[in-house]
Amino acid sequence: MKLRVFFPLISFVLFVMVVGIACGGPPAEEPTAAAPAQATTAPPADTAPPADTVPTAPPAASGAVSTLQDVQNAVIQIEAQGSFVDPQFGAYTGAGRGSGFIIDPSGIAVTNNHVVTGAGLLKVWIGGDTSQTYNARILGVSECSDLAVIQIEGGPFPYLEWYNQPIKVGLDVYTAGFPLGEPEYALTKGIISKEHADGETSWASVDSVLMHDATINPGNSGGPLVDANGKVVGVNYAAYKEADQYFAIAPDVAIPVIEQLRTGKNVDSIGVNGMAVVSDDGSLSGIWVSSVQAGSPAEKAGLTGGDIITEMAGLPLATDGTMADYCDIIRSHGENETINVSVLRFDTAEYLEGQLNGERLAVVQTFDSGGDSGGDTASPPASAEGYYTVYDDTGAIAVNVPNAWTELDTSVWESSWGSSDFTAASIIATTDFTAYNNWAAPGVWFAASEDWGRTGGYIQLLDGVKGWYQDDCDFGSRGDYEDAVFEGSYDIWENCGDANSTNLVVGARPKNDPDAYLVLVQIQVLDDADLDAVDIILESFDRVGTLP
Repeated sequence: MKLRVFFPLISFVLFVMVVGIACGGPPAEEPTAAAPAQATTAPPADTAPPADTVPTAPPAASGAVSTLQDVQNAVIQIEAQGSFVDPQFGAYTGAGRGSGFIIDPSGIAVTNNHVVTGAGLLKVWIGGDTSQTYNARILGVSECSDLAVIQIEGGPFPYLEWYNQPIKVGLDVYTAGFPLGEPEYALTKGIISKEHADGETSWASVDSVLMHDATINPGNSGGPLVDANGKVVGVNYAAYKEADQYFAIAPDVAIPVIEQLRTGKNVDSIGVNGMAVVSDDGSLSGIWVSSVQAGSPAEKAGLTGGDIITEMAGLPLATDGTMADYCDIIRSHGENETINVSVLRFDTAEYLEGQLNGERLAVVQTFDSGGDSGGDTASPPASAEGYYTVYDDTGAIAVNVPNAWTELDTSVWESSWGSSDFTAASIIATTDFTAYNNWAAPGVWFAASEDWGRTGGYIQLLDGVKGWYQDDCDFGSRGDYEDAVFEGSYDIWENCGDANSTNLVVGARPKNDPDAYLVLVQIQVLDDADLDAVDIILESFDRVGTLP
């Protein structure tokens, strides 16, 4: 039973690891937070000095912004560093970037819940000035409204005021923020195209939102939608790029929530950064927990990253792929009211039951997790419908690939690594070798070798193959990889060749014998049609015999 993932490689994570999974509502809505990246890859910024030495004002004069040109002075870029669990790649530690805006000279700022919740550290840059880094803390969050309020150290700061007139179709608006996680401020123009659009998504439940066409991209999450005088018309939070439709939370919806959040109170929240998920066959649905806010009802109940909340108050969740039912239940209960919850925990193959604001989760049933998801098994998992198992020429490794990937090379791979020669069991499967070698066809290259360990570990392995990608691709991010048998890291390479394909490269070692051998798995993806193959490959790659 596999959860369908709108793979972040295709959606937007090549700059984002917040994923859209089996979304309901508008079919291609997606959060707009920028991609997690290793903290070491963030644009250079000085560490914030102690609080008593923070300058009392940013470069621009403080005060309410009154022109479109000055909006930049009150728009912020937020980097949220923390540990998260992704449905596709598992646990990782990284940093994602989103936008926000200051609403009070004391440094109170607005952004999205999905930008900050679960983060252990927040860094802020104001107006695109990367020479000064500000620390910030979360005051309050609303996961159902996808809003959060943070407090930036220092001040006074320039700030934005809310648009206080009726919002009508045709109003000129501008998206302000830091798209794609880049440090440079950007402004795009459009108009309000619908006053009351459906705001149900897989990561929030807002009854009504504004629809506009002022382009937003990953990284614009939480940034302001402003009018020609710099007044805030809405808080950007979602995009349906295929239809050139973008969505913002209007002031009449946002302000009442924000006023509560700035007092330090969470609203319509149990303290998770979550997302609705649905299995392919519809037999499993729930709220995937990516991270948990410290001290929240969710943490006190025992919820952790990677859990799926399948039921709340005895009712199934996310059957339509949205957060609607989940948020309706939360909104129907008081802040400290006890709510029964049921949880599926894949990591330990357990079902748990417990309560929010009551008894902690406890195991009520265990289940067969289906065996290892890779490595040291007698054979790979049974091939899913539409897939078949490929073995290398020596019978040492195996992987399941789509039936359409009929062009194969299963010969032993012999080459050099630095100053050392190596031999590796190897499988290449694709639809077209020529196109695959030119970044224009889907495929996989899976190899395993005992020789690689003599030249370093999986990090050195990933670093060693960078040369294959760096001339034709853009580096996206690096994260931790782990399944039941393997541990390692992965790299994401995007915009490869003229086809703009994406490559996921995994370097890993077996947990039970870390020094035995290393594996290298490289998956090339062209479009959403290839996403199921990513799941199957990561679930099935195995060492099933003696390596050459």
